[in-house]
Amino acid sequence: MTALLLSLVAAVSYGVSDFLGGLASRQARALTVVLVAFPLGTVGLGGLLLVAGGHAGTHALLAGCVLGVLSGLGVLWFYAALAVGPMSVVSPLTALLVAGLPLLAGVAKGERPGPLAIAGAAVALVAVVLVSREERTAVDETPSARLTAPVLWMTIGSGAAYAAFFVLLDGVPPDSGLWPLFVSRVVASTLVVAACALRGVLRPPGGVALRLAVGAAILDVTANVAFLYALRAGLLSLVSVLTALYPAATVLLARVVLGERPGAVQRIGLGLAAAAVTLIAVGS
Repeated sequence: MTALLLSLVAAVSYGVSDFLGGLASRQARALTVVLVAFPLGTVGLGGLLLVAGGHAGTHALLAGCVLGVLSGLGVLWFYAALAVGPMSVVSPLTALLVAGLPLLAGVAKGERPGPLAIAGAAVALVAVVLVSREERTAVDETPSARLTAPVLWMTIGSGAAYAAFFVLLDGVPPDSGLWPLFVSRVVASTLVVAACALRGVLRPPGGVALRLAVGAAILDVTANVAFLYALRAGLLSLVSVLTALYPAATVLLARVVLGERPGAVQRIGLGLAAAAVTLIAVGS
């Protein structure tokens, strides 16, 4: 039950963080929002590290470096794919990879959830895809938003990078505390700053966009910490699919705060997400 609750905390925190980041990106360039959120998250994790402690062994530090490369590449490829590709394809495909690959990895390493939990995980995979799907009309679509080969590879790369982040984080030593997350965020922040420098967008946003980016950073730190401890308390195969339901929180918050009505496909996805959580809770 602890793993279930922590997974849901991670999912909600990731979802609300994405919502705040999305609002900030409406007022400033997405890369400048990440430019604020990642380094600030590094500072936050550093503060928590002083409280949580942990052994900074070679394995933990090396894993943190690899995790940082994966998360940095994941976010850069994802934003790059969204910038020129169809969101209705990029988001669901990324979400499916993020949820599905760790599930397969968990099963491959010998995890055997109960029948109800397995059914819940399968339902969750469908829910992730449906909730992540952005329903767009012909008026919304732009001629430049095409699923070209580069867009497809960036989408696959992003989803695979995030999925590998989940799998590798599951393998860090339990006594390492928050060191792997902290090191990963240092490395990822370095990659983001370098990417922003190459594009000449090193100036952070101001005003409301800055405040939203700060909120997104705080919630992202919360999500990462909750996810790490969920992995230490439960199975990768279940924790990963539960955490991957984070788009549901984004959609619900958009409905409550912005008055946006989820499309029919998203509403089905939300219902399936609730069913998946129930099945996994009962079957765990």
